Formats: sequence, C-alpha cells, structure tokens
Amino acid sequence: MLRSRHRRPNKQLPYHMFDRARFGLEAQDARTLERIYHKGQERSWDGQAVLRALVERHGQPRVAPALRPALARLFAVIMWGELAAWKVSAALAEELEPFPAKLAATSQAHDEARHFFVMHDYLELLGAMPDRLDRPIERLLSAVMNADHLAKKLIGMQLMVEPVALSVFHVVRALDVEPVLTGLMPYYQRDEARHVALGLKYLPAMIRQMSTRERVALMRFQFRLLTLELWGSVGLMRDYKALGIDLRVAVEVARAKQRKALELLIAEMGIRSTLPIELLDRYSSAMTEALLPADDVTLRERLRGFARTAAWGKQPIDEALADEITTPAA
Repeated sequence: MLRSRHRRPNKQLPYHMFDRARFGLEAQDARTLERIYHKGQERSWDGQAVLRALVERHGQPRVAPALRPALARLFAVIMWGELAAWKVSAALAEELEPFPAKLAATSQAHDEARHFFVMHDYLELLGAMPDRLDRPIERLLSAVMNADHLAKKLIGMQLMVEPVALSVFHVVRALDVEPVLTGLMPYYQRDEARHVALGLKYLPAMIRQMSTRERVALMRFQFRLLTLELWGSVGLMRDYKALGIDLRVAVEVARAKQRKALELLIAEMGIRSTLPIELLDRYSSAMTEALLPADDVTLRERLRGFARTAAWGKQPIDEALADEITTPAA
C-alpha cells in the first residue's frame, strides 16, 4: 500500500522539556517565561463582557460614513493580524520544546484568540467587516506563519509584527476616532506588550545555538519583513489620511517600538555592538523616505532624503514612544 505523502510526523512526548541546559536557557529566563503564563492567567479579560460594557456605556459603535471604509481597511490588518498571531503562537506552543517557553506561547495563543474574536465582533457591530488584506500585508503575515525556523516565527511575530500592532493601537487611541474602539485599545496594548517578552527571553538561547548560516538567514528574513511592512503602509496611506492620522508619525512610533525590542534582545544576549540594529533601522528609515514621503515633497527631495538617511541614518528615537516595551522581571 502506498503511504500518503502528507502523512504527519510521529509525535513523541518531550521528556527532556525540563532540561534547561539542553536548550541553553538560563534559570532566570526560565522563571520569567513561566511567569508570563501566570500573569496571562491573572490578567485575562472577558472579551464579550468588556465589549458589551463598552457598548452599554457609549452606545452602538458609529463613525461617519466617509470614515468607515478607512477604519475597516486599517483594522482589517489588526483583525487578520490577530488571527495570524493566534496561528503562530499556537504553532509555537506545540513546537517549542522547553517547558517555560511552551507555557508562555500557550498563554499568548489564548490572548490572540480573544483579540481576534473581539475585533471581529466589534467590526461587525460597526458594520465595517473588512475585505481581504492588501497583497504586501498578506505576504508579510504568510511569511511569518510559514517561516521555516522557529526563531523566524518568534522574531517575526514577537519583535516585529507585535510592535507594529502596538503602534496602531497607540495612534488610534490618541485619535479617539470612536469611543468603543478607544476603550478596547488598552486591553490589547497590555496583552501585546506582554507577548514581546517571549521573544526577548527565549530568542537569545535559540540564536546562540544557531549556525552562522542560520543567523544570516534570520537577518535576511528581518529585512524582508521590513520591506513588506513599508509596502503595506503605502497601501494604507489614504486610509490613515482619511482618519486624520499622520502616517509618518505612525511609522515613527512603529520604528521606536521595533528598535527598542531589538535593542533589548541584543542586550539579553550580552552583545555590545548595535551594528545589526543600525543596519535594519537605517534601511527602514531610508525606505520610509522613498516610499512614504511627507506631503508636498518633490521626487528630487525624496531621493535626497533616501540617500541622506541611508548614508547617515535618522535622528534618535523618542524613548517615550516605546515605554511599554520592557524586559520583564523574573
């Protein structure tokens, strides 16, 4: 009898999951990862109850008809991004072998499931259920979901996509475009900030055990994700403008949060050189000048901005924009 080509590999119980040394995981980091799970349990919120209470307080979600399509497209990125994060964290919960990391990923999967259904229910109440995503954003999320190494899934979701989601929550909450949505944002922000910790505390151990070739591939993967993020922002330019959001400000918030997360990562690894971060930051900043110019900038000025930023970098980030990105205590 022919065997199916799609037969799943035989699963085995990971009896070595408590052996921290096997995974290069420090005792303090292991305790922190376990605490992420317990904090998630303590701070879990009832999505249906919170949404219902906000609707009772503020009334049925409503925005001006002219704004509804823009809000739907922007929060399509959040809704489908939460589903991607749910799928990635569920995969990590299954595939990560160390017990503490598996616990932390399991907690995140629970949070992301709640984020997805609450955002779906909110957009349904608003009458703004989104269509499919623009191609660059869809490719970005697919790249993370289908990454061929767990380190790529971790760095892609925890340290690159999650900070971008936090930047959207940041600017939308400040804008207060719709009170029910504004009331939901702090719940999402608290959870997403906690999720970054899984990447900060387990990625260093993974990277130390990777070959040079795998590390180079991981760096290339980050450049690819940055490129897709920026092209995705191009597709949302009109929507940000319609909602009264300065896209360059939103990009700067995302830059601050991503850079802070990566700085904390290399600090966790004991690396003093910031060259990898400088390369990524300079690349994303130069591409921002080229793809997302300020209003009334000529093509010549855009090219000058690209060349100047590529050569000399950009001004330092405002640390206050990334205040929720912190190294969790053990």
